[in-house]
Amino acid sequence: MFLGSFKYSIDSKGRISIPAKLRKFVDPKANDAFVMTRGTNKCIDVYPMNEWESLVQSKLNNLNSFEPQEAMFLRMFLQQAAEDKLDTQSRSLIPKNLIEHAEIEKEVLILGAIKKIEIWNPKNYEDYLKTSELSFEEIARKVMGA
Repeated sequence: MFLGSFKYSIDSKGRISIPAKLRKFVDPKANDAFVMTRGTNKCIDVYPMNEWESLVQSKLNNLNSFEPQEAMFLRMFLQQAAEDKLDTQSRSLIPKNLIEHAEIEKEVLILGAIKKIEIWNPKNYEDYLKTSELSFEEIARKVMGA
């Protein structure tokens, strides 16, 4: 289970290090392989291979490619998807098109999001948090039923 947030840098080749506190939760079945794709906000979603395969089996394979919205979602979600394997220094190469989608420059915010990791431009994440008209307490009450 991926938790926490970490500020890192992206190198000139587009590589980022996956924090050790997140790497320890990568299932050995993933074999240090990940699938990266565009997030639903200006971020990059990073799935360990086993979680990606689970998402494909449980959700993506069940979408109807003849239903226009479902077909559009599949195309938009998969067109920028890329697979990579951690190198010997636990770095992953982020494709240029995903870097542009997330508007990443030098600094990145890496967030644990239970089954996936999110990579954000820290400024975009800060702006995203400000878009909510509700407080964290109000969101928690609505989402968690507290």
